[in-house]
Amino acid sequence: MTHELTDHLGRKVVLPKSPKRMISICPAITETLFSLGLEKEIVGRTKYCIFPKGIVDQVQIVGGTKEINFEKVKEIQPDLIFAEKEENTEEIVLELEKIAPVFVLEVKSIQNAYRFITTLGEVTATTMTAKLLLTACQKSFQSIESRENGKAAYVIWRKPYMVVGGTTYINDVLQVMGFENPFTNEESRYPTVTNEQLTNANLDKLFLASEPFPFQQKHLAEFQAFLPNTEIILVDGEMFWYGSRMLVAGEYLAELVNN
Repeated sequence: MTHELTDHLGRKVVLPKSPKRMISICPAITETLFSLGLEKEIVGRTKYCIFPKGIVDQVQIVGGTKEINFEKVKEIQPDLIFAEKEENTEEIVLELEKIAPVFVLEVKSIQNAYRFITTLGEVTATTMTAKLLLTACQKSFQSIESRENGKAAYVIWRKPYMVVGGTTYINDVLQVMGFENPFTNEESRYPTVTNEQLTNANLDKLFLASEPFPFQQKHLAEFQAFLPNTEIILVDGEMFWYGSRMLVAGEYLAELVNN
């Protein structure tokens, strides 16, 4: 049996009421589907879908988030494919629609992340499990003490430097942590910035993420050279993912605020 649901982009998608062969091409979606108890129904993932550790290894890889092996997807014969607007391109979604229904989610804020969990529950017929997961994630984030902590930027890439801008989940997390992000008004949601722009931002803290670029201890001196008065902090980028990762992220983010 099928039914019609509207995805986060306003697209009408006809899909099975209880999908049995699902492919996820977004890491946060894959991890959350496992948290909803759907390990038997997940038949395809990207190479970047690495959680839950060990357990996800049994699921066949169909490419990356920006490059999909469409022939492999056809071989798997999914009855539903999940994508995310920021992680996956429109071209990929259009091509996958020729194979199976594609439900696209979108997360640009913490509230969107909560909607994300609820929607996955509705689409996969795991509504009650999703409600429990949502409540636990909300409780986790309530542990973050809200107070003013000055200006902070979150760096995701090197050569060129790229930071988190406005209308992003990570920017919303920074705000909840009490930080003002000076780059929220940039045209791009992930703007490229120069040394001079970072210097002129008068940052109290600079967060260097472990992914997508793997910033490490050796990179701290590079930034400290032109930001002598800014505290440079290496952070676990995976703790800034949405979905079921929020269960453990709240405590981690709270510690970042308090240290």
